[in-house]
Amino acid sequence: MAKVSAPRPSDRLAEPAIAHAHFDFARILITDTVGEALAAVRSSEIRSRIVYFYVLDRDDRLVGVVPTRRLLLSPLDTPVAELMVRNVIALPHTATLLDACELFILHRLLALPIVDDRGRMLGVIDVEQYTDEIREMDLWEESNDIFQLIGVRIAQVQRAPLGTHFARRFPWLLCNIGGGLACALIGGFFQAVLDQVILLALFIPVVLALAESVSIQALTLTLQAQHGGRTRWPQVLASLRRELPLGVLLGAACGMLVALAAGLWQGHWAAAAVMLTGITLSVTTATLLGLLVPSAMLAFERDPKVASGPLTLAVTDMLTMVYYLGLATWWLL
Repeated sequence: MAKVSAPRPSDRLAEPAIAHAHFDFARILITDTVGEALAAVRSSEIRSRIVYFYVLDRDDRLVGVVPTRRLLLSPLDTPVAELMVRNVIALPHTATLLDACELFILHRLLALPIVDDRGRMLGVIDVEQYTDEIREMDLWEESNDIFQLIGVRIAQVQRAPLGTHFARRFPWLLCNIGGGLACALIGGFFQAVLDQVILLALFIPVVLALAESVSIQALTLTLQAQHGGRTRWPQVLASLRRELPLGVLLGAACGMLVALAAGLWQGHWAAAAVMLTGITLSVTTATLLGLLVPSAMLAFERDPKVASGPLTLAVTDMLTMVYYLGLATWWLL
């Protein structure tokens, strides 16, 4: 009797994803409130695991998705439309298991909806479903083939044309160019104080670097907290109450060190006082911008990871120059 060999990973992953989908997913209507959505799901007697709640319109078209935690913790009278994520990652009905693997790895999702050509939802494929199938097929010793195959696909996705990358990223770099030119104009406006107190000009790079570093720290923490979700302004305000005192302390500590160095070096303690106050104000403002700018970007459905950095740094630099040189003009001239 001829020995039947197990299918190769590439053969298995070429199968249609719809063949491995389940169809008793948690569906709710865009016109529902949270209470109505939960009642509808309870009455539907879903037997499969619920990871996400999929929001459909009256024609069964997929219009959004609500994470389970968000739905369960929201007030019952909250409209589902206010909670859902509108940019849904979905598989077309022609997709293969390899396509599903690619999206699972790229977006770190636990389940993927499958839609037809008109956007109507057909089913859901679970991240655990095909990993269980691979285990049952005794393909674990061949798993390297699978990950190499997926890795090649992901590399192809990431290797977009040079023009595409340029068009996507260059406009935001204009924020840096604009911010730098604006800082130069601000410096020219305060030329009188810079000519009179050369020490202030020598410390401009230090003052700017401190504000930029703190803004990037706050920006990174905000992006991690958002993690691709939606902006919740009460949570943003809570973060402000927590982070702003820290920003003041960081600014004061850094300002004292820089001011002490400047005072001991040149003996110009009035300029040192300007540095202390200016750095404290700029670092506090940088903390504020690092929290608010990415939150606002996400609220307007813009990618905060791409846009927030250049915009935050540009605004931070301009305000820092105004604080620093404005105070110097007020106190020293």
